Amino acid sequence: MSRGVSTINATITAAANGWRLDRALADAVPTLSRERLKVLIASGAVRDARGLQVRDPAKKAAAEAAFAIEVPLPAPPHNEAQDIPLEVAFEDEHLIVIDKPAGLVVHPAAGNLDGTLVNALLHHCGGSLSGIGGVARPGIVHRIDKDTSGLMVAAKTDRAHEGLAKQFAAHSIDRRYKAIVSGRPTPPAGAIDAPLARSPANRKKIAIVASGKRAVTHYATLKAARDAALVECRLETGRTHQVRVHMASIGHPLLGDPVYGRSGKMKPLLETLGFKRQALHAARLGFIHPVTSQALSFDSEMPGDMQELFRAIFV
Repeated sequence: MSRGVSTINATITAAANGWRLDRALADAVPTLSRERLKVLIASGAVRDARGLQVRDPAKKAAAEAAFAIEVPLPAPPHNEAQDIPLEVAFEDEHLIVIDKPAGLVVHPAAGNLDGTLVNALLHHCGGSLSGIGGVARPGIVHRIDKDTSGLMVAAKTDRAHEGLAKQFAAHSIDRRYKAIVSGRPTPPAGAIDAPLARSPANRKKIAIVASGKRAVTHYATLKAARDAALVECRLETGRTHQVRVHMASIGHPLLGDPVYGRSGKMKPLLETLGFKRQALHAARLGFIHPVTSQALSFDSEMPGDMQELFRAIFV
């Protein structure tokens, strides 16, 4: 055993000959899920009989081939359970749906080593969270930005994590956001199909890049004023900053967005209200329960700061 890891030796069974390596290893080591093994393989934690790293989860496995899998030992490097209040929309032994407030970071990272949703979940769930995301992101299947409010689902078990991850990958999750944008979209409803990637000019920003990953946002105007509109954005894909970048790309950035927005005529109102975040709220989350197969759907009202902004503009 090397420091900080537990080494598991596995041999591919005859029945798994020709399977993808991640699937074949999951068959050989039932205690590790396929998704967990996929992460371990990609990180270089799996070695063949010659001691060489195997980094391709899709590599064809051969019967009787031997592998050593280095599994990181449980460690609490940054993540301590912290008693941070959570608004729970749904919870069972498999998963938990949270209505996240604006300002709460999802998981620890540079500059935010604690006080995150992960720290809160560790306290609330008593450490019962899936391990597929590793020690840094236990239970985290997807994210929403720090200053975006609304619904998120986290997994308590690897089985739930795998099932949810498959639905996200298949774009079958019903995710709808409410956003207050600058100007009045014309046409009032439509679809934005534009690939997204890190901006070549500024790595801290996301931009429309021809070689990026496909991203599709369906938007519909719910209410319009002279200089702003409330829109619903339904995500067909879920890329980083997708709604913010897509709406800005058609000339209607989110009010208050410090990265992609411009306040324009609404600046005095935003300053008067002290509204300093992007006006974006994850209002609906729907999915098939990965264990019970029950169809679940949750709705969340806009939080107080967005309701105040809404009333000031539209009422």
